[in-house]
Amino acid sequence: MRRVLLDTNAYARLLAGDANVLDEMAEADQVHLSVFVMGELLAGFRAGTKLARNRQTLNAFLAKPTVTFLEASSETAEIFGQIKDDLRKAGTPIPINDVWIAAHAMETGSALVTYDGHFRGVPGLRLWTRMPA
Repeated sequence: MRRVLLDTNAYARLLAGDANVLDEMAEADQVHLSVFVMGELLAGFRAGTKLARNRQTLNAFLAKPTVTFLEASSETAEIFGQIKDDLRKAGTPIPINDVWIAAHAMETGSALVTYDGHFRGVPGLRLWTRMPA
């Protein structure tokens, strides 16, 4: 089974019609959206002028049969702690929400669809094959 987890920027690019993200989604059996990505999206919606429309689009996306919404669990927290410690030891911290998003990707065995290059420094994290260099 091919699983992907969308980062915030990948969701935005999906809505903009990014061919790479669309292709990745078409090949996936399961698409995950993390509660942490949703939080970032909702914060962005509130900063704009199209809150109701953006929420409606997000709700329609979440209603798709291949999309699963991920809540945080104790397993997510365990993986988060390991990633954060690994990055601290390597001297390569990343934004805290991105640590949580990476933890969800690892917990579900998903490839992370993102345009943020700093995820390359997360040990054991699978990134999508179309991620730009």
